[in-house]
Amino acid sequence: MTAKIRENIKRLQVQAGAKVDGLWGLNSQKSLTDSGKRLTYEPGKLAKHFGPLKQSQVNGFDSILEACNQYGGNAINPLYFAYMLATTWHETARTMRPIEEYGKGRGRPYGGRIDIHGGRYSDLLPIYYGRGYVQLTWLTNYVLMRRLLGVDFVNKPELALDPKHAADIMIIGMLEGHFTGKSLSRYIRYGSFEQFKNARRVINGTDKDTLIAGYAIKFLDCLTIQ
Repeated sequence: MTAKIRENIKRLQVQAGAKVDGLWGLNSQKSLTDSGKRLTYEPGKLAKHFGPLKQSQVNGFDSILEACNQYGGNAINPLYFAYMLATTWHETARTMRPIEEYGKGRGRPYGGRIDIHGGRYSDLLPIYYGRGYVQLTWLTNYVLMRRLLGVDFVNKPELALDPKHAADIMIIGMLEGHFTGKSLSRYIRYGSFEQFKNARRVINGTDKDTLIAGYAIKFLDCLTIQ
């Protein structure tokens, strides 16, 4: 664990009323949950780490923050939240806006019309390419998120581009391991660079894992509890 991560965890533990030891574990999370406080971020620190932000980027941060605070529980674990922000920063090319997959699935197995008529393809059915803060792909995953969130992503996959829905998909997908079968809790235990790096497997193997881990550490520095 780097000194910077430990320093930030200690700061957050003080704000949460938890035992201060520089390791954010179950006891720290319980203290935060019991306190009734909310996670937020310091705009000045965001600008320090990531430069001047457009209003659209700020809106993205605020949308994810609000969704996580509404969800509660592990969604407001500062380590998880920092990593979700880092993932969104990377997956949306720093726009912090839900996006459509580049190429809209062209050349991918999920990038064609669904065959439901014995070899004839229906032009009325959507194509289930990636959409959102993290790329939701495949019909089965749109069906799953419809069941979990009660939103008809199957018939209207464009709803995954709504900031609130996109945030909810990311939160439940990363917390419960619906994207790759691996959840954040499998990799992020108390807070370390290596844990942030390994958490990339929740989304996409090891692709850009070191880069995104670096973002997570910076986002952790921006967080505060009030």
